[in-house]
Amino acid sequence: MHRAPHVFIVAAVAVPVLFSFGCESSRPTMPAASADATSSASHSLELDANRTRAVALRDDCDPATFDAATGPNSCVRNGNGMPFGTFIAVLTKNQSVGAWMIDAPHVEAAPGTVLTATNLGGETHTFTRVAAFGGGIVPLLNTLSGNPTPAPECSPRLLHFLTPGASVQATVGNDGTELYQCCIHPWMRMEVHQNHG
Repeated sequence: MHRAPHVFIVAAVAVPVLFSFGCESSRPTMPAASADATSSASHSLELDANRTRAVALRDDCDPATFDAATGPNSCVRNGNGMPFGTFIAVLTKNQSVGAWMIDAPHVEAAPGTVLTATNLGGETHTFTRVAAFGGGIVPLLNTLSGNPTPAPECSPRLLHFLTPGASVQATVGNDGTELYQCCIHPWMRMEVHQNHG
């Protein structure tokens, strides 16, 4: 059963932020992504004999400071991570935060490859196929990341939220390059280039 996401209003760095989180895992409403291994990230992607690829969604949230800023259980990873204030400062300066990523950002995969995207971070993410990269559902994160216009596919009613540890699958199609992003953290992106060899 799909529930509406919880909504939290947050004051961070003197700017109000709307964060949308949490949703039970349910059937994905958008196809999920692919991944083959031309990775600029340190983690490699696996392809087994059954044409299945693993895709990791990662972050480095600090539970104490993220929960204080955005609400209880908004970050459930173990150990310390990047404090919320540092996260906002890095995002403001760079328009992205490197530890918040889809591993890997550029991959090759043959049509028919099944992509299994798993949230290995502590925050809720989405793995949403989009026609063109854009912003997501959190206005402040859109502004700070330079993505003022949300991607149409990032409409909250269309999204499948991946809580920490949750996975979603998608099959690579035949229609050229496919684009995937997180609709909460819109700089988290992946391009899937089709390899017919």
